[in-house]
Amino acid sequence: MTDIDHTKAQRKNIHITFPSGISGKPVICQLAREVDITFNILKAQITPGKEGFLTLQLEGTRENCELSLDFLRERGLAVSPAAQRISRNEETCMHCGACTAVCPTGALHNDPQTRCVPFDVERCTACGLCTRVCPVMAMQVELENGFL
Repeated sequence: MTDIDHTKAQRKNIHITFPSGISGKPVICQLAREVDITFNILKAQITPGKEGFLTLQLEGTRENCELSLDFLRERGLAVSPAAQRISRNEETCMHCGACTAVCPTGALHNDPQTRCVPFDVERCTACGLCTRVCPVMAMQVELENGFL
């Protein structure tokens, strides 16, 4: 495997549904070995012998991201876009920190020096937990336009 040129890298968040006969197989491991792609598991609910669900963030060249989608579909997995992202209304945000307690990736965290809550969009997995706890609704889910 070669290192990814991050200036040309593309990220795609996808939802994968595993049929019961595939949920116990190392499909994602094979994907990483056969296609020059890196991945981050954002969410998983997989039980061997039962249907499974997985949300992945793929990173690689545009071509390798497309090859990854083909790879997964050829193995009988249903692939759909995770077509949402989180945004923050900076004018509304009070920097109260409620969102930091539920953010699983640290995309939202307390800065002890500024007493503000920075939002690192690159680390955000769009899980939506912050939108549920924000008292002023500064954190919002936005649907993306785009297809896999």
